Amino acid sequence: MIQVGLIGSGIGASRSPEMHEREGRALGLDVSYKLMDLDISGLDLAAHLNAAQAAGFAGVNITHPCKQAVIALLDEVSPDAAAIGAVNTVVFSQGKRIGHNTDCYGFARSFRRGLPDASLESVLLIGAGGAGCAIAHAMRELDVKRLEIFDEDYARASSLAGRVGGYTVCELKSCNGLIHATPMGMANHPGMAVPRDFLRREMWVAEIVYFPMETDLLRVAREVGCRTLDGGGMAVYQAAKAFELFTGVKPDEGRMLREFTPLPALL
Repeated sequence: MIQVGLIGSGIGASRSPEMHEREGRALGLDVSYKLMDLDISGLDLAAHLNAAQAAGFAGVNITHPCKQAVIALLDEVSPDAAAIGAVNTVVFSQGKRIGHNTDCYGFARSFRRGLPDASLESVLLIGAGGAGCAIAHAMRELDVKRLEIFDEDYARASSLAGRVGGYTVCELKSCNGLIHATPMGMANHPGMAVPRDFLRREMWVAEIVYFPMETDLLRVAREVGCRTLDGGGMAVYQAAKAFELFTGVKPDEGRMLREFTPLPALL
């Protein structure tokens, strides 16, 4: 059996167990995926890492609010994860903890699929935490012309902007596209990170939250007439890359996407 899991806060609605275990069965692998919720267990990140490693797990995924804090608990970090400054996948190998980042790949892959002709002249990224760091690097890979970064923690936004050649904004303003990369909109973090009157029908809006798939932000953006991208694609593509790191077997991304959503997979 290949044991893997997810460490984070408020992860009860995560579809990661379903994605990894189902793809494992399709490939003839016995994969067991466990949720380790900090809000329920009473244990901290380090305790969960220790327990998973001691139990012989192949690795664990890391989500909010641990993607940056976990780095101090690792033996090695991949070059990509080091550049991004966030880890969402930890592989246990030969007694070592090795950190990787599959969020960057996941968002870029999803964006190319879902908004292939979207304007990248001026993009506003809301959120400079672990996910925001990965997305900022993904946008650079996608050749964004101007990336503006907003975060309630101005120092954090400024630090990320400095690393990716972006710009820190203190207030929301017009842009061609908006990427939301905070937990707001999740089932246990309801609400919208931007006011409705900020949205314009000429904009595109991308979301990283996928439970629920239809966040308040995406619902209102569609009402306004914006093109939208939900967080499902990023969830699937980052999971596919993590699955390969855990098992050494390349999954079928198209199959994972088709089974994640009833809509056709446009690869």
